[in-house]
Amino acid sequence: MRTGLIAKKLGASRVFNEDGSQTPVTVLMVEGLQVVAHKTKEKDGYDALQLGAGEKRASRTTKPMRGHFAKAKVEPKRKLTEFRISADAFVDVGAELSAGHFVAGQLVDVCGITVGKGFAGAMKRHNFAGLEASHGVSISHRSHGSTGNRQDPGRVFKGKRMAGHMGQVRATIQNLTVVSAEADSGMIVLKGAVPGAPGTWVRITDAVKSTKKKMPEAPFPAGLKEAKGGKKSEAKAEAPAASESSNAKAEG
Repeated sequence: MRTGLIAKKLGASRVFNEDGSQTPVTVLMVEGLQVVAHKTKEKDGYDALQLGAGEKRASRTTKPMRGHFAKAKVEPKRKLTEFRISADAFVDVGAELSAGHFVAGQLVDVCGITVGKGFAGAMKRHNFAGLEASHGVSISHRSHGSTGNRQDPGRVFKGKRMAGHMGQVRATIQNLTVVSAEADSGMIVLKGAVPGAPGTWVRITDAVKSTKKKMPEAPFPAGLKEAKGGKKSEAKAEAPAASESSNAKAEG
């Protein structure tokens, strides 16, 4: 199981196919994405990578977090997220991941925070039909009607669909097709819509549900960004040796 990526949603667009048809797409940007910390099963109870993306001024970062980033030898990050991985999918701390982590034709899952709509009525929030336009109904045509019962049970059940705050919740869209992924520019183009407003952060992971569609092979354990010298930073296929040595000291 590979790690995922943190990307920023740039907006929606479209691409034209060879036959002249068009496909709606969402454009994402991967930039400055680095491994900040390792989570190991021996120390933390699970295997995961903590990734950081975006720039943040040190003056706006708390002192404990400045120490956390200094330990990893990376600049302060605006967004931190953990991704569960298998024991053979660790990547060196400080390594920078690129959009080449995914390949065209691959299926991915995208998780983000939906656009907030504020306080909304039952018709907009839950697609209620509303009340009739006549037969004694006046003023309250867009209301949701009765919410409770009679004396028994004499209350409104929890979870009753009513008017209230709409949107700004965590949502996942599954099995989106990668149209293109450019490691140089950091652009990832996905077919379809992605939750969230432009400028928000989303999580991109390999599709977890089985599908009959044969997907192309993606780089393992991760797609890393090439350094200035033209070489890619090394990726470890095993748990970090530092954690093993620390565990040995702890046992001693």
